[in-house]
Amino acid sequence: MQFDSFSAFINMGGYGFYVWLSFGVATALLLILIFSSILGHKKVIKSIAQRKQREDKLRQVRKQRQQQDKQLKAKLSEEVTE
Repeated sequence: MQFDSFSAFINMGGYGFYVWLSFGVATALLLILIFSSILGHKKVIKSIAQRKQREDKLRQVRKQRQQQDKQLKAKLSEEVTE
């Protein structure tokens, strides 16, 4: 379908309002979907980083407790042998 002028193209034979409205709505929905996906991805990455930091902190605390337990056992065994 060819149009004689740009205004005829915009008018779309009297259906321009519906055509451009549907085009605008579809474009807006796609943009919303893209931005939502990007924000969701960033949120997941941030959540993973926070979880990793917590797990690293817990590992460090466990390691310190194990070392303290070993030191305490060694101290107790020295006191018992004396």
